[in-house]
Amino acid sequence: MKKIMNRYMCLALFFIGISLFSSAQNSQDSIKSQIETIDGNEYIGIIIEENSENIRIKTDKLGELIIPRSEVKRITQLGVVNAIGGAYWLDNPQATRYFWAPNGYNLKSGEGYFQNVWVLFNQAVYGFTDHFSGGVGVMPLFLFGGTATPAWLMAKFSVPVVENKINMGAGVLAGTVVGEENASFGILYGISTFGSKDKNLNIGLGWGFAGGEMARNPTVNISAMIRTGAKGYFITENYFIGTSDIFVVITMLGGRSIIRRVGLDYGMVIPFSSDMDGFVAGPWLGLTIPFGEKIN
Repeated sequence: MKKIMNRYMCLALFFIGISLFSSAQNSQDSIKSQIETIDGNEYIGIIIEENSENIRIKTDKLGELIIPRSEVKRITQLGVVNAIGGAYWLDNPQATRYFWAPNGYNLKSGEGYFQNVWVLFNQAVYGFTDHFSGGVGVMPLFLFGGTATPAWLMAKFSVPVVENKINMGAGVLAGTVVGEENASFGILYGISTFGSKDKNLNIGLGWGFAGGEMARNPTVNISAMIRTGAKGYFITENYFIGTSDIFVVITMLGGRSIIRRVGLDYGMVIPFSSDMDGFVAGPWLGLTIPFGEKIN
């Protein structure tokens, strides 16, 4: 079983590596703004003039437009925008994590998100600075007739070593099960992320703890994100857990679609273990809603 796991890991890394370092064709970078109107339309371009009544914006496809300020819902200053194949690829709005695992990129100061997975799993994360973020999470089992309710706090510090190429960080998740005694749990971790926000590979080491005892062996996390289109991403998240008795691999494969700034995550969770017979897989479905972004 261990040989099979090793082969699987090598093949996954080989595939990710090829995709990660492949270059996008026919791209052009520019600094632009995005105007979202009340009726749901979005316009991307350079704001030429604005006053208390109108905004004049120069777009690549529609030329110059005059939009009444009364019809503007939101104006967002964009970073670098890639024009690929005639479509705009905006800056990745949810680049700091995979399905659940964090990476070396951090939220900007003032940005945040709320994540919900299968109704039960809820957490909110906020960027206090460009390098430090923190959050809270809960599984409200009491709403479904249970008494024990897991709740946790988390914090992450990360810095760019090489801008948009190498990011490193460290963090902690610490929690307890409300309603039970001696039920503390958590993990201390370090992460290294290689690649841009659109294509990256993340390697992490984490030491879990529960009931006041620390795990002897670290859990290895290998995750990757590859952009597949203007609003689509392929995601894989993999955990390699070794104990004195068994070796466990948890693989998550799927994608993310950005719908009106909301991230829809979907995929499959596939566990393997050295003493496991047969194949088991379960679905993953989650929503991530951003909040508190800097908006002009």
